[in-house]
Amino acid sequence: MSKIIASAAIRGAHKIAKQADVILAKAVKEKGEDCAVEFPNTGYYIPIIYSMTGRAVEKLADFKEVMDEVNDLLPPLVDDDLWLPYLGQALDAGMATLFAEEIIEACKYLIGPNPVDDIWLGAADDMILRERGIQFVDGTAPGFAAVVGAAPDVETAVDIARKLQERCLYVFMSAHNNGTTFAEQLVEGGVQLGWETRLVPFGREITSAIYSLGFASRAALSFGGVQAGDFRRNLLYNKNRIFAFVMPLGEVTDEWYATAAGAINYGFPVIADSDIPEILPTGVCTYEHVVSRIPHDQIVEKAIEVRGLKIKITEIPVPVSVSPAFEGERIRKEEMHCEFGGQRTPAFEWLRMSEISDVEDGKVVVEGPDVDSVEAGGKLPLGIVVEVAGRKMQADFEPVLERQVHTFMNEAQGIWHMGQRDINWVRISNDAAKAGFKLEHVGKLLHAKYHDEYSSIVDKVQVTIYTDEKKVVKLREQAQAVYAERDARLAGMADEDVEIFYSCALCQSFAPNHVCVVSPERPGLCGAYSWLDCRAAYEITPSGPNQPIPKGTSIEPTVGQWDKVNAFVVGSTGGNVERMSQYSMIVDPMTSCGCFECIAAVLPSTGGIMIANREYPEMTPCGMKFSTLAGTVGGGQQTPGFIGHSKHYISSKKFIAAEGGIKRIVWMPTVLKEEVKAAMVKRAEELGLGGEEFLDKIADERAATTEEEVLEFITKAEHPVTTMDPMF
Repeated sequence: MSKIIASAAIRGAHKIAKQADVILAKAVKEKGEDCAVEFPNTGYYIPIIYSMTGRAVEKLADFKEVMDEVNDLLPPLVDDDLWLPYLGQALDAGMATLFAEEIIEACKYLIGPNPVDDIWLGAADDMILRERGIQFVDGTAPGFAAVVGAAPDVETAVDIARKLQERCLYVFMSAHNNGTTFAEQLVEGGVQLGWETRLVPFGREITSAIYSLGFASRAALSFGGVQAGDFRRNLLYNKNRIFAFVMPLGEVTDEWYATAAGAINYGFPVIADSDIPEILPTGVCTYEHVVSRIPHDQIVEKAIEVRGLKIKITEIPVPVSVSPAFEGERIRKEEMHCEFGGQRTPAFEWLRMSEISDVEDGKVVVEGPDVDSVEAGGKLPLGIVVEVAGRKMQADFEPVLERQVHTFMNEAQGIWHMGQRDINWVRISNDAAKAGFKLEHVGKLLHAKYHDEYSSIVDKVQVTIYTDEKKVVKLREQAQAVYAERDARLAGMADEDVEIFYSCALCQSFAPNHVCVVSPERPGLCGAYSWLDCRAAYEITPSGPNQPIPKGTSIEPTVGQWDKVNAFVVGSTGGNVERMSQYSMIVDPMTSCGCFECIAAVLPSTGGIMIANREYPEMTPCGMKFSTLAGTVGGGQQTPGFIGHSKHYISSKKFIAAEGGIKRIVWMPTVLKEEVKAAMVKRAEELGLGGEEFLDKIADERAATTEEEVLEFITKAEHPVTTMDPMF
């Protein structure tokens, strides 16, 4: 360990510990020791402290024990000339720094300055963690760069950010360099910040770097099955699973050194542009610990090399960058060169399977006016027809591949896509148009992405794009007839119609005990995988996370158990889960990883259940917020009375069929009730419950926020659950 880095890290740790002492004393004086403390809408207490020590900080008084821990970890101050032969003291100083920084940031939420201000986002809530966490599983986000400080100029900052985005990395931004921050440089350069673009500004001060490392700690707790207090497993999980690194830009202060030492505990190396001492031997990190003096045009590539990241970049012949990092990019009206569809013009997109001899691979045709024929702010009709052919291609795969048009187009910088089928809406930005982006590039983009992502089933792809309104309207009618046929085929599928279900083990790297069993009437709990999707995925990657499961012999038909399904569950969970029910939330319910759209929980006194969606941040009638519920249900646990599930599953005929189905639903948030209203009304009518009348008998937060209030509401409403037997 470099003696200079060690002494600087220790000095910085002492400085930050002193700051924590001061702000904690001030918070106690103003709010009292019993004042509740938390990062808003998170269920992991103060996450680094909780994950490393097992201490659940709930009030300010709890921080006193943490400060004792900080002081115990702090090594004595040393001179730069004193040789320190190993990492230990600097790493201890780093961990003490992270604890102290969490105290500082948590107290800011109580007495100010509020960490959430202007562009600064503060702590990521649990909804963000779970939405974004899946991307660290499926590889669409291979890791994150914790950028500290600021680049020498705006142009360099934008270039570094774009290179990181192109490699699908999240960019977590903290601290300033002489008053200038990387995030503010990006804003000045016209770059959109936020979770949607993976450019996340946490705060102006170095203490806000703990939101990056807290995100990593919470990922281990939520998805990795790591228990609070098991610091060794938490750190190893992050070293092996969360591929992150620290990129300090500008003068490295003592406090930066201390925070970087904390990150090295996680196996996250430091790659700097400034002239600081290097630590090249391997040890805690996969390769080097600290690498310095890296030119700005090489720093992203060097960071990826040092962290050991394996990133696949497909070269696509279009004049803009292409990466999943651009999926969340928005194009406002004033930034738009032209738009298509969105109820402004006729539009549709249609993928159809054709004979191999009828498809010319790589052929892209544009029929009608192009982007350069309209003035800024103009609009055109749009018909996108993708013809694919392959020996393993099947008609059932058409809607699965068709939905990827949305994903693929949004990956192009300066291209915005919403909707699907005949409700699609596309915008091309001024910058993309200036760069030379035309409609032929949409075809080239789709051709390249389908080959890259679906090469095992797609041999040829050709794309025809129509902007002539008469042709668009005529072809749209043909496409609409196909959409209707597909819907009828999918709507008619039942679990009894098939002999094979499919597994989804995509999240097992986060939750080793979890496996989704996906059937025609029970989609994956994340809402992203249907039975057809899993079948397509198996065809694409036979050795992948979606495997066929022969049902075998029915052993518990009411709850939905089959001998071969149970055998598969035993094997895929390492024997940790012996039985799993497809239709029950009481008897051997399906496990959950943490990526579910909703959570259902029994409200015992009502004889029914409540459903909370992840977008609902308030307290629920069961006495827990969604974030706390998620901690109870997620991580591969099998918890009778609680299940994670998708929104689409709510209206399924098999939704907790063993317990009575939708008749058990007694409470839902208003926003969820509205979102699933049409499907719920249809299902209620099928059951003779009166359609909208039944929906009105389900309480929401306007009518009830406690279990007692829910019981009172449903009793007055004469909800059908009041005449049903108890669930247990």
